[in-house]
Amino acid sequence: VVFGVRGGVWLLVTCVLAAWLNIVLRENDVSLKTTVHLQSMTSMLKKQAEKGQLTLAVRWRKMSVTTCQKMKAGFTLGFALCCLFSAGVSGDSFTVLQAPEFVSFQKGDWPVSGEKVPDVVALTMGFSVQEDLMWPGLQAGPLFQRPRANVLVVVRGIDSLSLPQTVASYPLENPVPFTLDGVAETVHSLFSEYTPVVLQLAPSEERLYMLGKANAVFEDLPVTLQQIRARLSQDGSVLTSLPLNSLSRNSEADLLFLSEVQVLHDITALLQRHRHLAKDFSPDLYSLELSGLEELSRLYGNDSPQYRDATAILASVLQKFGEDMYRLYGNRAVVEVVTVKTFEAPLTRKSRSILESKQISNPGSPYNLAYKYNFQYAVIFNIVLWLMIALALAVIVVSYNLWNMDPGYDSIIYRMTNQKIRMD
Repeated sequence: VVFGVRGGVWLLVTCVLAAWLNIVLRENDVSLKTTVHLQSMTSMLKKQAEKGQLTLAVRWRKMSVTTCQKMKAGFTLGFALCCLFSAGVSGDSFTVLQAPEFVSFQKGDWPVSGEKVPDVVALTMGFSVQEDLMWPGLQAGPLFQRPRANVLVVVRGIDSLSLPQTVASYPLENPVPFTLDGVAETVHSLFSEYTPVVLQLAPSEERLYMLGKANAVFEDLPVTLQQIRARLSQDGSVLTSLPLNSLSRNSEADLLFLSEVQVLHDITALLQRHRHLAKDFSPDLYSLELSGLEELSRLYGNDSPQYRDATAILASVLQKFGEDMYRLYGNRAVVEVVTVKTFEAPLTRKSRSILESKQISNPGSPYNLAYKYNFQYAVIFNIVLWLMIALALAVIVVSYNLWNMDPGYDSIIYRMTNQKIRMD
């Protein structure tokens, strides 16, 4: 079982305690055997004088064994508690709800770093990344098959959700904030002629980014909190179909959570009206961030009935949302869910260069610094290199054949180099 970094520290501490306790138990067993052996020997020589001392020694050793047994039981209980605490400390997860057959996610407990989630999304869509992803959870798939869409839902405020049907689930390490801006730029640059659908939405922060055909499809999608709350009072609202139980329609935190659920429902409803967009050539990208559970946890607590009811509602809604998106794209969509209790601030290190920053940033510096090349430099270099080699070989072959070509009886112009020109 993978516990994460902090869980590994606790596991190391418990292993050290186990080794120490094993040594103590062995020493007590040896001391007990030695004392009993001395008692049997000295009882034959000194029956009366040493009887009390030997009895006291044996009783002390028996008390030591009893004490060691209590220590062993206490250590076992402490070890179990440490394991449970370690498992609960790092419970953030990266779950794959839906995936086509040609995108092979391997089941296992391999942890994935939070900063590598955009690379996983890019690789599932068939795009290249700047650095190789050394993660065995995703295997290489067919070259000419790629999913039509990738949907990533980030849920803040909970470690993991009880989703009934999933493809695979992995522990999430180092949960730092991340975005899919790089993947969106790649989709836009490679398929700009086909205008793919790119949607990035965070309702709680009123943050929206739409690109391509998303402007036409999600034109009526409520994005601000005021628009979403107004949508809750209209026809087709989720308030009429969801069991609210302890959730209230008058609480701001409850309305924020229900607004995010309404956004998920409206996205699938709008896509059903534009089914033709799910069948085009360009892949689509969706990135949604939900923080309603985080507000409920801060207001009511993790043990409150409001938090438990909201967790159950969100699990069922996400399961249905994943199935609907997967079906709309003809079973060729990847749906992932990232659950994180809270995002950690990324660790940054300040460094100082040997050269002065003024000279580095100055394009006319005397150091003649080269320009920064991107990840496509290797591709361009190979294209130019082998094209020049092919052209050079072609020039050599053509020149050789022209030099040794026999004109025959074609024309007198080709025989002007001869000293004696035959006159016809």
